[in-house]
Amino acid sequence: MGLIMGVEIKPLSSALGARISNLNLENEISNSDLIILRDAFLKYHLLCVEGLPLNSSDFARFARLFGEPQMQLLRNRWDKKNPEVSILESTYNNMNDKPKDLTMVRLSGWHTDDSYFANPAKATVLQSLAIPSSGGQTRFSNTRKAFEEMPESVKLNIEGLVAIHSYDTVRANARAQKLTIDESNETKDVEHPLVRTHEDTHLKSIYFNPNRTDRIVGMARAESDSLLDVIYAWVTREEFQYHHDWRLGDILLWDNRCLLHSVNVDYPVGETRRHQRILLKGARPA
Repeated sequence: MGLIMGVEIKPLSSALGARISNLNLENEISNSDLIILRDAFLKYHLLCVEGLPLNSSDFARFARLFGEPQMQLLRNRWDKKNPEVSILESTYNNMNDKPKDLTMVRLSGWHTDDSYFANPAKATVLQSLAIPSSGGQTRFSNTRKAFEEMPESVKLNIEGLVAIHSYDTVRANARAQKLTIDESNETKDVEHPLVRTHEDTHLKSIYFNPNRTDRIVGMARAESDSLLDVIYAWVTREEFQYHHDWRLGDILLWDNRCLLHSVNVDYPVGETRRHQRILLKGARPA
């Protein structure tokens, strides 16, 4: 734990993540504190900043400290005042909204944001605006750590491979939200390396999105599925994970280049679960 300029940084787990305390978001963040935060982001891959819910303008101002926001795909979620902010409502309004098989809820599947774009978002900024009394945790898995601890024989098999990422894939348990014509035109299949190098840290990680990675280029479907199943089982091992219990106003900033995330969707019907989100522009994986 480090105490610097009043900002407290405390690791959240051995796998990833750090909690940031004593940071007043109502005041301008000093250059020295910003350097500390950016360094911590690269070291821990996920930061949790304590605070109260912000209006969308202040939320966007905070997010811009770490990069340039990009417009998100689904137009019906855009905030009216600040359209780079999306409002994510995941409330079960009635019993029919909550399936008995919770794997059929799209959020429950492991994923990384926006991998169906040629230039996926490098980071996600998410703040809780309303949280249920139980459930609703966001789970994270460290794909850099997963790659580093992967058996060398498997590393040799996957480095150099390229995978096709689709807006939706038959490999995902649940179907993606239907798109408008404009949205569909923006989401043509793209190819990304299965192992990518982080452009800031130069460390390698597995770049695999179980909700979006459809198949490996040059492999038959059965062979591709078999290898992707092995990778899935490895990157979602418990020792690579951290589960975040949301508190009202928490802001999570995480690195999509080396983390997967999913949601515990088992929370009470009728209790609001709402967040605001910004995605930060990234480079093409390489």
